[in-house]
Amino acid sequence: MTTLGRQQWLDRPSYRLEHGLTFLFAAMGRYRDRVSDALHGTWLGHPLHPALTSVPTGAVTTTVAMDAASMFPGRATQWRDASRFALGVGLVGSIGAGATGLTDWQHTHEQSRRVGLVHGLLNGIATGLYALSWWDRRHGRHGRGMASSALGYGLTLSSGYLGGALVFGSGAGVDRSGDRLSGHHWTPVLPATALDGQPQRVEVNGVGVVLYRNDDRVLAVGARCPHLGAPMDDGWIDRDRIVCPWHGSRFDCDSGEVLRGPATAALPHYPIRIRNGFVEVRGGAK
Repeated sequence: MTTLGRQQWLDRPSYRLEHGLTFLFAAMGRYRDRVSDALHGTWLGHPLHPALTSVPTGAVTTTVAMDAASMFPGRATQWRDASRFALGVGLVGSIGAGATGLTDWQHTHEQSRRVGLVHGLLNGIATGLYALSWWDRRHGRHGRGMASSALGYGLTLSSGYLGGALVFGSGAGVDRSGDRLSGHHWTPVLPATALDGQPQRVEVNGVGVVLYRNDDRVLAVGARCPHLGAPMDDGWIDRDRIVCPWHGSRFDCDSGEVLRGPATAALPHYPIRIRNGFVEVRGGAK
């Protein structure tokens, strides 16, 4: 994965694909945020893409197993019909996994973006082979159909390895907000007069916390965006929503819940009070 992530020649096709996706979502007009949030999995509380990838992988695994069973004497016709149905399920699942994966991929950077591009390309080729296999099976060319799906299955497994490397190696799709503030004792962090309209980052027991002033309220949230770890002290408040500075994720000021993706996990949100002129924070993140 490290070698693949260093291939800078992949950047040009990556940017072109990103621009195409940006144009596609912009063409949706007022439905853009609804569609992108649905594909990110904001409503689910974690990325939707990993959940959907199990559908094509499981369906094609079933297809390959039933193809092997159909080679034995006996009920070959029934096995072939069942394998074609399972392959159809895999095709539909591949489309859903591809759509969610592309939506997530457009917000990646550098090495993760390059690896993700190859990951998606392999899955795209595999999906094409599955479609060809389904068509051949429907027209009685079972041997060629079995070969196409077996080749596509090999590409899916290879792509799955890259997908796993993105998650476990680069933290793609993982909550990147970092350590949470714990404990229930109040800790003074800075004078209330220091909040002059700009977010202020402080350290509380080694945990980063960002303070915002929103009209007459003071808010305390985690120092990193859950999506890709953007510094929230570079963010801002827009209409009672905390905005991530990198990709525009929006979080509710009162709870930290996600109001707009690409983030899917909530922003840590801490209780706060002002006492004797000092802002005090305690643990118990929401």
